[in-house]
Amino acid sequence: MTTLKILAIAAAFLNSGTNPAISCSKSDPKNTELTVQNASVPSVNMTSKDNKIQVALLLDTSNSMDGLIEQAKSRLWNIVNTLTTLKYNGQTPQVEIALYEYGNDGIRDENYIRQVTPLTQDLDLVSEKLFALRTNGGSEYCGAVIRDASANLNWDGNEKSMKLIYIAGNEPFNQGKIDYKEVISKAKNKNIYTNTIYCGSREEGIQGLWQNGATTGGGKYFNIDSDKKVIYIETPYDIRISECNTKLNDTYIYYGNRGSEYKMKQITQDKNAEVQSVSNLVERTVSKSKKNAYKNEHWDLVDKAEKDDSFITNLKASELPDELKGKSKAEIKKAVSIKSAEREKIQREIEELSKKRQTYIDSEMKKRGTDDSDDLGKAIESSIQELAKKNGYSL
Repeated sequence: MTTLKILAIAAAFLNSGTNPAISCSKSDPKNTELTVQNASVPSVNMTSKDNKIQVALLLDTSNSMDGLIEQAKSRLWNIVNTLTTLKYNGQTPQVEIALYEYGNDGIRDENYIRQVTPLTQDLDLVSEKLFALRTNGGSEYCGAVIRDASANLNWDGNEKSMKLIYIAGNEPFNQGKIDYKEVISKAKNKNIYTNTIYCGSREEGIQGLWQNGATTGGGKYFNIDSDKKVIYIETPYDIRISECNTKLNDTYIYYGNRGSEYKMKQITQDKNAEVQSVSNLVERTVSKSKKNAYKNEHWDLVDKAEKDDSFITNLKASELPDELKGKSKAEIKKAVSIKSAEREKIQREIEELSKKRQTYIDSEMKKRGTDDSDDLGKAIESSIQELAKKNGYSL
């Protein structure tokens, strides 16, 4: 089952029977043709009593791993969409992602590891840093990077939260001074599951102890062809969903000293996704429509007001965008309320369009008789589904 198929199933349970009041496009799809060195970045996590799904991606950025990084860029939003389909007792947990790189000579750390982002809901930040990764020859110490990620990230204390590490690379798993068995066992004792993805043949990965790493960590072992290009199937709905993305962006009202900067980052990451493919931008748009994954309360007034309805009352005029300066608190609240309502309608339309898109993709894949397996995203998707069931989560 593809990620988008899972997404379609989940979408059927959300807002079923609700017709969106906003149309993002007047075009008819039938007539549309498509030929440790830690990063100094702020964490926007908030302590929550609710469940979380936390995922740390540990990527080898040595010379031979350019293909792996490209797959990660192409599959980031696909992975997010898999996570957003999971429910626990009928509730959708908050999703957080962290990013590490290891095995790069350019990293000033004795173990050649770097925390690129903390566990965060700031997915624009994750995307920005992922697209900035560059490969360079180095030594890959899996035990060291797993130790750092399991010990230094802000893992949730709720035992019902799902906490996952994914490490991908192509050198023997036991390189370096740190005993991978010891650190992975300690992580497992904190309910952090370690999954391993070997870039090469399955037998080579087993001989290189990647399978043993996953077995020790209670996770899954996969092997992938990191040089394989991600397969995309364009659909008649892609353009319409992209148009919804533009309208969705218009519902964001930035605030604060760096608000305009974050707003520009949102646009930049849209462009980065589109560079990979139109389909990748569509995946990002679907992710942006999911409240449990794409939250920007650190710069967006709509998200912030939803979390804290008293925030606007204490907001300084200097923290407002030009269009809201000079407005009364009541006028600002009304403007935020209007944008919030617009966003919800657009999100519902994206949901409906994504279901139609998935139906089209399923039909095309059946005709072609192919499966877009054997890449980073598919490996992560498969293990998420299995581990979720073991931990009491449902799709």
